[in-house]
Amino acid sequence: MDTLAELRAGRLAGAKRLDLSCGLTEFPREIFGLADSLETLNLSGNALDSLPDDMGRLHRLRVLFCSDNRFTRLPESIGDCQALEMVGFKANRIGTVPDAALRLPVLRWLILTDNKIETLPETLGHCTAMQKLMLAGNRLRALPASLAACGQLELLRISANRFEALPPWLLSLPRLSWLAGAGNPFDAQAEDAAMAAQSVPRVDWRELTLGVQLGEGASGVIHQATLGPAGQPVAVKLFKGAVTSDGWPHSEMAASIAAGAHPTLVAAQGRIEGHPGGTEGLVMALVDPSFRALAGPPSLASCTRDVYAADAQWTSGVALRIARDIASAMRHLHARGILHGDLYAHNILWNAQGGGLLGDFGAAWMTGALDPAQAGALQRLEMRAFGCLLEELLARCSDTPPLAMAALKDRCMQPDVAARPVFDDALSLLQDALGQ
Repeated sequence: MDTLAELRAGRLAGAKRLDLSCGLTEFPREIFGLADSLETLNLSGNALDSLPDDMGRLHRLRVLFCSDNRFTRLPESIGDCQALEMVGFKANRIGTVPDAALRLPVLRWLILTDNKIETLPETLGHCTAMQKLMLAGNRLRALPASLAACGQLELLRISANRFEALPPWLLSLPRLSWLAGAGNPFDAQAEDAAMAAQSVPRVDWRELTLGVQLGEGASGVIHQATLGPAGQPVAVKLFKGAVTSDGWPHSEMAASIAAGAHPTLVAAQGRIEGHPGGTEGLVMALVDPSFRALAGPPSLASCTRDVYAADAQWTSGVALRIARDIASAMRHLHARGILHGDLYAHNILWNAQGGGLLGDFGAAWMTGALDPAQAGALQRLEMRAFGCLLEELLARCSDTPPLAMAALKDRCMQPDVAARPVFDDALSLLQDALGQ
């Protein structure tokens, strides 16, 4: 983390990135001294409520983070930073988004999660390079109709808002692959019904002994643990409770419970009760340590695509088994009226001898209250996410993969949503390729 003192002393001359989190209440004018070099500016975690009117002077600025501040209005002046590709104002108090703030021709990634936004301007749809739009945890009832022109949009989060229905044009966007919509009025009834229909055992907090932390995500922390007097090894996820980039943690819990058991799914085995702090949590199977994450999450550079290790490689047989297992898990979820919403390699565990396990229900949601035609279209949106996974698996095969796998990838990623296959078809094809 850079310091304000270093900036003011001129020791950051030529910097391409600047991170300042030091209780700022005003924008340091010294930042303009970096105008000819600065590409990434991170002012998150301060007490700012405005930016200067002359932000356009930062003519090379590509990434701007101002999360966890006190903005009540998205600053209009950022619309003068014509090189901006990524803008993040998560967890502020923003209620107003002016037209001028979004006159950004190359904007690819916009994060407005956890604010108080009720409407968005039509200029949002003029950002035709948009790939990733994060709007969870606001007060939206509709999206600008102009967004229908954003044919590059791949990831959209509208969870924890006030939508009574999905915009019909949303279901035909040619590249949309990762959509989260839980925690809206149209979803609430299905969520409650799913929780009631698919109960899991209650686990008393006092029966659990937490061990080492295994991981941490936006919605919670996962620990290794033991259960009961016999010390049964399990995993425990404790939810943080606040709105995340994907939506409400209780929506994740509902989807995890509704998913039920499946051999290639990391699902809930029990629901924790009696935590002294009132924290909600789930008990899950402890995954064999031979399984590891298939990839890392997207970076600023990759935007919507996962980041694989430079040496990531496998045989076509391993790629087929991973693809088969994930197709099987997704078929199971879709049959139960659940959309995963985040079908990515970073949510998949794999090992070379076995295959793949799908986890993380943070963006999952229910289709039970939707029209069957809508539910079917949403399932085919997720087929494109599966096509992206197939593309990534194929690119890292150490030998020649079956032509059928590449053909399936092409079918899953075609722009015509209605013409894509469903997971029944995908699983059958992959099993045939494996000779099963």
